Amino acid sequence: MAIAQTELENIIQQAFPEAVYTITDLAGDDNHYALEIEDASFSGKTRIEQHKQVYAALDGRMGGALHALKLKTKART
Repeated sequence: MAIAQTELENIIQQAFPEAVYTITDLAGDDNHYALEIEDASFSGKTRIEQHKQVYAALDGRMGGALHALKLKTKART
């Protein structure tokens, strides 16, 4: 099972509408992505808390439809 990049983009846009982000398909298989995301909602949160926000937005897809996600988060000011 895989997740199309457009579906992943839609999920991120819905969860973080003001975010600046880039998604890269690392293996060309719709299963291994890199996500760099900068959002104001990350302000004052630890990197782990920021990552948990992203994983929550994925609503259980991590480890299922999405095998691997290289994640870089940053608070947007």
